[in-house]
Amino acid sequence: MPKILIIDDEAAIRGALKEILEYESFEVAEAEDGLAGLKAAEKENYDLIFCDIKMPKMDGLEVLEKLKEKGIESPVVIITGHGTVDTAVDALKKGAYDFIQKPLDLNRVLVTVRNASNQTALVNETKTLRKKVNKTLGANIIGESAAITEIKKMIETVAPTEARVLITGGNGSGKELVARQLHEKSERATAPFIEVNCAAIPTELIESELFGHEKGAFTSAIKTRLGKFELADGGTLFLDEIGDMSLSAQAKVLRALQESKITRVGGDKDFKVNVRVFAATNKDLRKEIAAGNFREDLYHRLSVIVIRNPSLNERKEDIPILAEYFLQQIAEDYGQPKKDITAGAIKALQELDWTGNIREFRNVMERLIILCPKNIDDKAVKAYATPHFH
Repeated sequence: MPKILIIDDEAAIRGALKEILEYESFEVAEAEDGLAGLKAAEKENYDLIFCDIKMPKMDGLEVLEKLKEKGIESPVVIITGHGTVDTAVDALKKGAYDFIQKPLDLNRVLVTVRNASNQTALVNETKTLRKKVNKTLGANIIGESAAITEIKKMIETVAPTEARVLITGGNGSGKELVARQLHEKSERATAPFIEVNCAAIPTELIESELFGHEKGAFTSAIKTRLGKFELADGGTLFLDEIGDMSLSAQAKVLRALQESKITRVGGDKDFKVNVRVFAATNKDLRKEIAAGNFREDLYHRLSVIVIRNPSLNERKEDIPILAEYFLQQIAEDYGQPKKDITAGAIKALQELDWTGNIREFRNVMERLIILCPKNIDDKAVKAYATPHFH
């Protein structure tokens, strides 16, 4: 339920406005002067604030300025008498969302509330999306172990080139993160980064996913569809779990890499593509080649540079840094203070077998944050660090 704060020294105005808004199912709080209103806005988040201009202790313009100084972003609607319209316009210049003249008009109030609520929802949605995007694009490779330091150096060296890169490592070890870092530090950083999880797409659909299809190419092809190669044109295509790709699709990927052109499923026209390809796998591709499951010529095309991601078990000295990183990140996601972790808890985490790598470690940290009322100690780790805790 949206929350609204009314700041006005006239009890009759507060009462009338509150009655209107509560009838429309808003939750309403009141403050009898500017100072009380400012304190209320500091303690709780409001979706909208109505604020009178002429008030004792602190006038509406001062309230507006103080709210901005403190980073409180609730939309403020100024309530003004007939003689203070110029002041209200000044308030708009200082960041007020709108102003309403006294005596208050019911329809005008409700339209303003509706518009301000829509704006608040859009602002919150934008913040959430920006946070997600920044977290995805701005994620760094966390760790200072020798293995991670070597990977960071390799990325710095390889990223500015056009070399194809094969990233190997177990599930959850951060292969996608390496690919994103390579892209972000490359000359193609402002162009698309398109990811395809080859293991998640059924064999019969992988070619359509990669190369697109023409209308009528198969029963459900009701319109022409661009594939990932075309969508990544000018940028980077990341083929995750490429060891699970069918031999038929492998042959077409090889052609695309050799000739820089693709043909859509059901079509006969060639389309030029300018794509840098990174691939990743948790399989031993040389064994897959020997078993006839993977093309050797494609392997050599993809593996100009090979980056091997170490497992978490191989770099347990990074666990203290990783723990602090995830404690901070998850606390921000949950909107709560960061919990502390004891040296004993870190030692207990280092003694565990991390078969699921970084992905498993993050899940465990989230579980500990949820289940530990205060700080995280070694007893909590021993009690909750496995999925089969009691």
